[in-house]
Amino acid sequence: MAEARRIDGKAVAAGIIDKVKAATAALTAEGAPQPGLAVVIVGEDPASQVYVGSKEKMARDCGFHSVKHALGADTSEADLLAVVHDLNADPAIHGILVQLPLPKQIDEAKVIEAIDPDKDVDGFNLINVGRLATGALDKAFVPCTPAGSMILIREALGDDLSGLNAVVVGRSNIVGKPMAQLLLAANATVTVAHSRTKDLAAVCRNADILVAAVGRAEMLTGDYVKEGAVVIDVGINRVPAPEKGEGKSRLVGDVDYASAAAKAAAITPVPGGVGPMTIALLMANTLTSACRAAGKAPPLL
Repeated sequence: MAEARRIDGKAVAAGIIDKVKAATAALTAEGAPQPGLAVVIVGEDPASQVYVGSKEKMARDCGFHSVKHALGADTSEADLLAVVHDLNADPAIHGILVQLPLPKQIDEAKVIEAIDPDKDVDGFNLINVGRLATGALDKAFVPCTPAGSMILIREALGDDLSGLNAVVVGRSNIVGKPMAQLLLAANATVTVAHSRTKDLAAVCRNADILVAAVGRAEMLTGDYVKEGAVVIDVGINRVPAPEKGEGKSRLVGDVDYASAAAKAAAITPVPGGVGPMTIALLMANTLTSACRAAGKAPPLL
């Protein structure tokens, strides 16, 4: 068969951001406050600094009130929780994001549970986990990466996935488990596979929809892909690229793109696939929170 259609996550994300900008302008024109996003970062991890910077910039571009709390690596758990509690009480803040990972002296679970579920735009609080698991999607904040992945799946296959087999490789709380819940809500038949799954390649070859979220560079080759499947690659892995020069690297996914694209009907690239969707959905979740606070219906994105 012909090589798979490349699913352009960058273009889809840009369309979502355009809708967020327009809806934000309309909301504030009606007299409602700007959507407010607060990002809290603890320590100097370089990757986290880059992520936080991109989120801040996008929030400002969308017309949001953007706040950053940068705390030292030696910040105590009590001090971080105090910042979260202040943000919970601040009516100008509609979304709270605590950048992970946190230093070892801080219990991440305790911090996540301290965030007001209605401002938990990352979708990690147990209240939102429960809302998603019980199908209350109109009330839940869904983690941004699986939410963005689901939009890309629907771009390829439509809204109703009835009769389709989906395999999610990876069982993390951030991607794998919520991805499975979203696929179930769309009437797919879902298998969650992982490192201890017997004959993983055979399980994956049964998938009409294959979502790779395992965190191992190019682990899933074409041998894992059913002819005509839709492949969503969530992985972001940096690997050496000596062809670019000494010490250089490049980004690859959890899927070996070339061999998988020879069998799939549609596939996301890395970079340019799921990655841009994650930050777009963070903006969408923040807008949704602001609309709810203003008593307005969130826009359909």
